Amino acid sequence: MSQWNRSGENQFNFSQPYVAKTPVAAKKPRRALSVTALALAAAIVGGVVGSSGWTLAFMNLSQPAPIVVNDATSVNWVTGAAVSASPSVVTLSVSSESGSGSGSGVVLTDDGYILTNAHVVTLGGLTETANISAMLWDGTVAGAELIGFDPIYDLAVIKISQSNLKPIVFADSKALNVGQSVVAIGAPLGLSSTVTQGIISALNRTIQVASSEVSDDPGLQFWTGTGSAPISLQVIQTDAAINPGNSGGALVNERGELIGINVAIATAGSGTSGSIGVGFAIPSNTALRIATEIIETGQATHGLLGALVRDNTDTNGGFSTGALVEDVTEDGAANAAGIRAGDVVTLFDGERVDGASDLTALVRAQPAGANVEVVVIRSGERLVFEVTLGSAADLN
Repeated sequence: MSQWNRSGENQFNFSQPYVAKTPVAAKKPRRALSVTALALAAAIVGGVVGSSGWTLAFMNLSQPAPIVVNDATSVNWVTGAAVSASPSVVTLSVSSESGSGSGSGVVLTDDGYILTNAHVVTLGGLTETANISAMLWDGTVAGAELIGFDPIYDLAVIKISQSNLKPIVFADSKALNVGQSVVAIGAPLGLSSTVTQGIISALNRTIQVASSEVSDDPGLQFWTGTGSAPISLQVIQTDAAINPGNSGGALVNERGELIGINVAIATAGSGTSGSIGVGFAIPSNTALRIATEIIETGQATHGLLGALVRDNTDTNGGFSTGALVEDVTEDGAANAAGIRAGDVVTLFDGERVDGASDLTALVRAQPAGANVEVVVIRSGERLVFEVTLGSAADLN
């Protein structure tokens, strides 16, 4: 049986890629190639790999990247994606009296905001005051300040005192396809600037991991306010190799644009094994929304449906066909919209709901106050409700 393990007032414009400079004339390839030489080789290869969408437009040729190329005539889209995104990926070292660890992060802004996982910067929920340092793609090391972290969706933002950084370019995670090629970039097992290739194995997957909320009880590592109950995340599943230390790093598309933040892996048996080709990443749209809120306010908001649900399983097996509403909160969003006990939620904001954890993850991915469409089955009839979500903060 498998289990999930952790893979260890400003204006923000996260949508614009760096524009490449015009490359100069090609020279005979040498063993140590500059990025400009790589770009020229890419221009030649572009006629072959252009169908994957890789072009020179997204490459930043003003700086070298930590990607070694010994033969410029054989570069492919993976090389191009890595060259584009690697300068936006950092390696993190985290330590406190409670322990130490490492992880990865992605640059959000040119003045030093970096996105990573909450479990990386809190050492899995042990502390809010860890010492954090970041090593940039060029080997520069800088101390980092924790701006805020979100234990509900396992994301955090830190800040370093550096300028002229290269922000990651965010892609629309709603436009992804199963089977699409991807590259994971990070520091698995502390090996910085590691690149692995794979595909999107599944979309809208729900997993459960332990919360990184820091407990007042030093003997309780994971705490969510209700004992050791896990949190539910809706994620992208990939077979690109992800290992401890990749947490907080980038999952990018063929153009080097961010489609997800690597967060967890599936392991077999005791959980001590490495990648088995089942890794997970928080979708870029969710990550961007939460990161922006943390930067602006220090914390993120999450939706609240106001309903007690469980898996809708039949008597013949263990398969669930929706989330069965057992009860609704009198002053909650579900009750106000007309959802009643006994309804089975099958769609939430256009996404299929197979069980209670799916619904929880989808609701929490939305900000407080979001307007969403919820489809339920009531006595065999399909009903559609417009719901204005409450705030998960009301649970505290």
